[in-house]
Amino acid sequence: MEQNLFELGLEKRKATLGAEYVEKNLAAADDFTRPFQEAMTAWCWGFGWGDDTLDARTRSLMNLSMIGALGKMHEWKVHCKGAITNGCSVEEIRAACHVIAIYCGVPQGVECFREAREVLEEAGLL
Repeated sequence: MEQNLFELGLEKRKATLGAEYVEKNLAAADDFTRPFQEAMTAWCWGFGWGDDTLDARTRSLMNLSMIGALGKMHEWKVHCKGAITNGCSVEEIRAACHVIAIYCGVPQGVECFREAREVLEEAGLL
């Protein structure tokens, strides 16, 4: 991987998910998982989030919708926190949960609302 994509990715990843969270994940990487952590940082965060065509707020809302559709609730919760960091409002997160419920089913929407409530309460927004 091109080193500048990794560095850009690291910057974008920390800006959205928080430096402490990212550094903890990277520090926990071992010989088995480190190549994935590095590639994911370069590809997802450097190549994907490093493109300025979409702002971080829009990308966060897209991520909530896609990760919610996949039902990956641990990652959804992480990205819900990131969405708040990137300026998404409670109303926008609610709207993303509505879209998920409409297109992926009410049970999945319920899961997203459950996780969103926890994140929003933790952030002092509810």
